[in-house]
Parts: sequence; structure tokens; C-alpha cells
Amino acid sequence: MDGLLPDLEIVRKDFPILERTVADGRPLVYLDSANTSQKPQCVVDAMVDHLEHHNANVARAMHTLGAEATEAFEHSRDVVAGFLHARSRDEVVFTKNASEALNLVANTLAWADAPLGVGAGDRVVITEMEHHSNIVPWQLLTQRKGAELRWFGLTDDGHLDLSRIDELITPNTKVVALTWVSNMLGTVNPVAEIARRAHEVGALVVVDASQAAPQLPIDVQAIDADFLAFTGHKTVGPTGIGVLWGRLELLEQLPPFLGGGEMIETVTMETSTYAHPPHKFEAGTPPIVEAVGLGAALTYLSEIGLDAIHAHEQAITRYLLDGLAGVEGVTVLGPAEVAERGGAVSFEVAGVHPHDVAQLLDSRGVAVRAGHHCAKPAHRRFGVQSSTRASSYLYTTPEEIEAFIEALQYTKSYFKV
Repeated sequence: MDGLLPDLEIVRKDFPILERTVADGRPLVYLDSANTSQKPQCVVDAMVDHLEHHNANVARAMHTLGAEATEAFEHSRDVVAGFLHARSRDEVVFTKNASEALNLVANTLAWADAPLGVGAGDRVVITEMEHHSNIVPWQLLTQRKGAELRWFGLTDDGHLDLSRIDELITPNTKVVALTWVSNMLGTVNPVAEIARRAHEVGALVVVDASQAAPQLPIDVQAIDADFLAFTGHKTVGPTGIGVLWGRLELLEQLPPFLGGGEMIETVTMETSTYAHPPHKFEAGTPPIVEAVGLGAALTYLSEIGLDAIHAHEQAITRYLLDGLAGVEGVTVLGPAEVAERGGAVSFEVAGVHPHDVAQLLDSRGVAVRAGHHCAKPAHRRFGVQSSTRASSYLYTTPEEIEAFIEALQYTKSYFKV
């Protein structure tokens, strides 16, 4: 099949969990990577080695272990900066996940002084396909500040409806926040085009790249974003760590998000001054071993090549969509064209609840996701309460897609639909 990773079987051997059997000895078919990716052995080894040989707190300890831990932690910041094509390592802030990164931006924009801060009469624009983590923080911000929240709607085929872009992005718009790749619809959004329009009116652009970072090459300068967030556990890294990238000149202007630890410059009983970015936003003991794991994960992805991973994802997704098209009673949500979508494919099976679909698939060794995928507004837009989602990644094989389609046919026969 054209587009597959040439060393796919070698890549699969990097992921020990893929050797597992489940459901009475069936091989595991893992199609829930949009939820969390599996971890290669090199990530596990990097984290174990750090804990066994270099464990100490960063920045504060003057001994050998402290120096080694700090070097490893800061090296991972360099890796992230390179992965994103950032202008400076100081633009990379470690958070505990993408949700915290997005909340950091929303909260500090609420606290910031004019003209950067969001206030009464200002507008924030989001989209109807956002993950809840890129909806709720902006709802809270606009409610607290008396600002206006507006959003792009969706077309029937799962794209952003850009026909009203000039009505939505107006001179009083301060922030445009959008996902690069939808976790429910799979839609790949034209972030550079929307960023260009937002910047014409002086608005900031915040990109949720949680689904983009695992499968697309990212150049924050090329897309002209102002802030970008992603999470480690979807990029074959550990849980407990995320990244906020922000333009350095903006990070310098924003107030701190949390207080304590290394985010200070000096403290008196009357007042405090703060460290320069990124440390201004990294209060308390950071996720040190998780950062080490993330650095190893992004190095692993970079060595394989994001272009090659993207081509593999598209080939597997095309095979998946073709297979679903042959199953009667299945409706796919989102764009039909592979070139317009990522690897997450949500679908309905007529007459069967998504939770029942997922349970029956699991009985055949196939792991998928069922529910609203933290995207209730997008589901409501298409008149469904929830859906089943199959999501591939760089380790997914055509044979696994065939096993999934066979298990789905079994599910339909089980429920006699």
C-alpha cells in the first residue's frame, strides 16, 4: 500500500504493548491513539534511566545529580523548540497537559493590562468543533470580563464555515482560538489562513495542536500563530506533561499564571518580581522525568520523520474509510476526503449505541473510543449524542484495519442490524 512506513514492522517492535493479547488470546488492535498513543521502548528506557541514575530536583540543587537533572530537563526544552521550529527555546513552557496550557493563556489574558488583556466589549472567537479544553476557558474568560464569545459554525461535511469570517473576526476581536485538527471530525483546519485574517485586525491566534502534533510537521513561524498547545501523551510521550509555545514578546508581557518555586526573581514580604519566560510560567517542581520522556518521544518521531508519519496516517485512514464505506448502516462524521482530515474517524452504526459498539469490538480485541470525545457541541451540530471513534497512528497496519472491519461486521450481526 502506497504511503505506509517502509519499516512498519520494525517500528511496531519499538512498542512492547503491541505484543499483547486480549479478549481470550486475540492480538491487540489498538485504534484509540487520538485518545492516547502507545509508548516506544526508548521513551520508557529514558524515563527509567533518569529515575535510576539522575533523579533530583532541577535548578535548585548544586550537586551532581541536580546538575544532571537540570541538563536533561532543559535539553528536552531544546528538543521541543526544534520540533516546533520555534525562534527561541525561551518560547517553550512546560505544563501538565494541553488543557493547562490553554487555560494559562486564557487566564493570563484576563489578568493582563491593556492593550494585550481581554476586557469588556472585546470579542473572542472559537469554533464549533473544539475540544472542551478550548471552549470552557474562553467561556470563563468572557463571562468574567464582560467580553463577547462567538464561533465559527460547521458545514454539513465537517469543515469550518468560513463564509462569515469577516462578520466574526472584527476590529474588536482580541483572540481567535481554534483546533488545528479536530479530535472528533478529523478535520484539518486552515490555521495559517485564519491567522492571517485575525492578525489583520490585531487579534491573537491560539492553536490547539493536540491532534496535529502527533501527525503533522509543525512550524509555528510558518502558520503565524501567537500561542500553540499540545500534550505529550498523544505524541508517544508520557502523561503529565504538555507544552505551551508562545511568542517571546507576548510571554514577556503576560503576568504569571501560578505562583511559587522558580517562577520568581526575588520575593519580599511586600512584593515580588518574576523570572523571565519560560520560567515565569513554571511554578513549583516541574514534571522532570515526564519532560525527559517527552524529549525522547519527540526525538523518536523526528527520526522517523513527520512527513513519513503523515503519509502513513493518510494511507491507513484511506483504507479505514474505504472499509467503513463497505459496511451497511455506518455513517462517518467529518470530511470524506483523506487529504482534508487526520487519523481520527468517528462514525455511527444505525441502531446500535456507540458504547455497545465499543464493547463488542473490545470482545474481539479491538480498542476504540465511544462517547462525545469532549466535543459535545460538534456532536450536537450533527444531531448525535455520541459516536464511536477509531484512530490510527504510525504503528497501525492494514491488517489491523481489516480486523477492525471484521469485528464491526460481527457487531452488526450480533445486534441483528
